[in-house]
Amino acid sequence: QVQLVESGGGWVQPGGSLRLSCASSTNIFSANVMGWYRQAPGKQRELVATITGGGTTSYADSVKGRFTIFRDKAKNTLNLQMNSLKVEDTAVYYCNSRRLVWPTGDYWGQGTQVTVSS
Repeated sequence: QVQLVESGGGWVQPGGSLRLSCASSTNIFSANVMGWYRQAPGKQRELVATITGGGTTSYADSVKGRFTIFRDKAKNTLNLQMNSLKVEDTAVYYCNSRRLVWPTGDYWGQGTQVTVSS
């Protein structure tokens, strides 16, 4: 069982920056695909960014050029650097870890709130 805990959320003005962190109970430098999702009030959860075990990254069009997903080996964390934040980035952000080989799994953190407003 993989346990994930997000942190780093908070309030920021438009144009500001935040860095989210996801601590994992297992080594994040594995074959798992890890990612960040977000869910705004009244909206479906959407994919923000992913990173494979090999380090390949992918981003939603809405955050390209502004967000960066990366891993910190020393801290064993998955991180999301968010720059040039917009009001529409306001959401609960969730860390996700997936295994595609046996034993397969799909794990989620509890979420961390990001609020962007003036």
